[in-house]
Amino acid sequence: MFSHIQDDRARMVDISDKKEVKRRAVAVGEIQLKPGTIEAIKNKQIEKGSVLETARIASIMAVKQTSLVIPMCHPIPVTGIDVQFKINADSIIATVEVRTIGKTGVEMEALHGVSVALLTIWDMVKSREKDETGNYPFTLIKNIKVLEKFKEI
Repeated sequence: MFSHIQDDRARMVDISDKKEVKRRAVAVGEIQLKPGTIEAIKNKQIEKGSVLETARIASIMAVKQTSLVIPMCHPIPVTGIDVQFKINADSIIATVEVRTIGKTGVEMEALHGVSVALLTIWDMVKSREKDETGNYPFTLIKNIKVLEKFKEI
């Protein structure tokens, strides 16, 4: 509409002319925790409750709210969300798969879901991760990335 005007204002990309197709994205990320914290999670000894179930619900909620948090992200109809966790000796890996039938991809939704899952885990276990000064020298969120993006052609 105003293509002749150049400025540095942020604007959402117009996807009006794009076709609705099946789309899927998978993102992954990891949180490093003390081995004792991992054991407490496995044995359901965390005071705040079930860590992975809470993180799963938080991830699903985050996926559905992505466009409210990331300004230029289009609101999309999410048709499916899967959240999985792999527990290692000193870390938990979160994997989030998001599906839609729409005009734009779902990688931001998957990344948002992973990020919130990992932050929720940290929040749930922070009392066990703190050192004597109240800091978190061992706890670390890392390796957040898109593993796969699919668009039906």
